[in-house]
Amino acid sequence: MFARGEFRGEKEATVAKSGGRSVGTRKRFWVDPRFAIGLGLVIAGVAGTAFVVTTSDTSEEVFTTRGPLAVGDVIVEEDLVRSSVRVGAAERLYLVPGDVPEGGLVVTRAVAAGELVPASAVGTTTGQEFTTVVVPVRERLAASVTAGATVDLWASPQLDGGVFGPPVVIVPSASVVRLLEPSGIVVDETSAAVEVLVPKYRIARVLEAIANDDALSLVPVSLPVKG
Repeated sequence: MFARGEFRGEKEATVAKSGGRSVGTRKRFWVDPRFAIGLGLVIAGVAGTAFVVTTSDTSEEVFTTRGPLAVGDVIVEEDLVRSSVRVGAAERLYLVPGDVPEGGLVVTRAVAAGELVPASAVGTTTGQEFTTVVVPVRERLAASVTAGATVDLWASPQLDGGVFGPPVVIVPSASVVRLLEPSGIVVDETSAAVEVLVPKYRIARVLEAIANDDALSLVPVSLPVKG
């Protein structure tokens, strides 16, 4: 049997060894409900923001040019750069991965370096649907008729007596490949020769007009507007 004083002394010694804390007692962890609610709202806000950003990202991969594309160039995917841009419903207006066949595409309208490649500026390879032809033009060319310009090719049939009939469009929206410099001892400044890219199915009509010595003219499809 221990005396009351001895028991009290042992208890005090035990408390002292435990750093002043009674052995066998545990501190309960208490969480303020307002803190839990606030933390939940923060987590929900972050998750909601991430969801909105993810779902609102409408970027699509489209092709841009590595360098300028000239009319008549044949391009393959290696000539283009994949760029992620937001085009929305206009995506179908530009070349996207999968649009370029193994044989490549022919450029039918000039495209500047770094620009998105319009689907309307390319066609299947030259040997299949497009080809170039040199057209003799009697009239002076407009200043806007340069390489890469889009023009309508008009023809006026030659009639008896040296007169010409009403002009008609024989190739709409042809693309100018290059202007050929006049050659020879005598140069007629009122005439020119232009190489144009035209659909293959219209070649027969163009060659017929040239063979019949029809009056051919190139008219720009659209003129630049000066602001």
